[in-house]
Amino acid sequence: MDECGRQLETLKARSVDCVTAGELERKVRRAAAEKRPLRIKYGADPSAPDIHLGHVVGLNKLREFQEFGHTVVFIIGDFTGMIGDPSGRSATRPALTREQVNANAKSYQQQVFKVLDPERTEVRFNSEWFGPMTFDDVVRLSAKVTVAQMLSRDDFAKRYSGNQPISLVEFLYPLIQAWDSVMVRADVELGGTDQIFNLLLGRELQKEEGQEPQVALTLPLLEGLDGVQKMSKSLGNYVGVTDAPAEMFGKLMSVSDELMWRYFSLILRRPEDELKKTRADVGEGRVHPRAVKDSLAREITAWFHSPEAAETAAQEFSRVFSRGDVPDDMPEHVLDAGAVGILDLITAAGLLPSKSEARRVVKQGGVRLNGERIDDPHARLEPEDGAVLKVGKRKFCRIRVGGVDE
Repeated sequence: MDECGRQLETLKARSVDCVTAGELERKVRRAAAEKRPLRIKYGADPSAPDIHLGHVVGLNKLREFQEFGHTVVFIIGDFTGMIGDPSGRSATRPALTREQVNANAKSYQQQVFKVLDPERTEVRFNSEWFGPMTFDDVVRLSAKVTVAQMLSRDDFAKRYSGNQPISLVEFLYPLIQAWDSVMVRADVELGGTDQIFNLLLGRELQKEEGQEPQVALTLPLLEGLDGVQKMSKSLGNYVGVTDAPAEMFGKLMSVSDELMWRYFSLILRRPEDELKKTRADVGEGRVHPRAVKDSLAREITAWFHSPEAAETAAQEFSRVFSRGDVPDDMPEHVLDAGAVGILDLITAAGLLPSKSEARRVVKQGGVRLNGERIDDPHARLEPEDGAVLKVGKRKFCRIRVGGVDE
């Protein structure tokens, strides 16, 4: 196998679909002959400043392209971020101010460069070409696609057949993403399997504009900590790349024995033959699955923090969760004397983001105060100074009443 063949093998590994593999091979071989890097497009939503391990799946593939000398065109959708979703259907697309978009974009870039090579990354904001557009330009762009094309998208088709409303703005979002491909002259675009329609629409618009169509490379969606749904901050099943070391390590240790192999493959890019051997060792009892998961948690935590932080987190996890101890280092929450509702206490202490999530955890029996389970979401408590509130398996907080020290 020649060098281009090895490159193609690596780039197609761990992907779901490639439209088309023949086009990708032609592009790779031509780029090598002309000594011209391919332009690999990837879009980011600036509605949130943080990324999680689900995003790392795509970033890893981008990094592989970079390692072969190609250029990543990282598009931040600031134009759409400032529009939001006026239909009200998407809580993940709030309308943002320019200041919020800029702050989120800055944070996002700091995080993605933990994976990507900044020297081979071209960061673009799509307001660069959408901002100057007139209404006439928008109408002409909209004329490039038909309603029938839009309704071929699976989620639109289901909603249309179910008599559920679809706003014109929602039709415009795929068109906007597709037009980005034209503006940056993308050779390849990466996305999750849920993005295939938008990627293919980019190909069609490029053809109309006389450009060579991009290759659409789709990647698997990483399951979250629940092992069922894709990793998402809104579902609370995520591991954030900015999570504190102890939090990150603890979350990864909660991954099921079966799911951890997906994390080894998609996050740490372990070769399949290596994983096959390790799985055989586990299956035949030569290696305990907890030891394998410990190595997963250590390596990912070290990647996004440091080897020292990973080692400290591993030791703390073993002490607290293996022996049932309380961590030495935990946040404190100052509480005025008197009774307080358990849901208010949990959210005010910052252990969970909302009362609805706190209510769910309480009902599931996941809340304890000084070791005693609290299972009534309406409970009002008067914690003593120094009491330890535990939420779930990994969240602790020491209560200080009126700020009095022990």
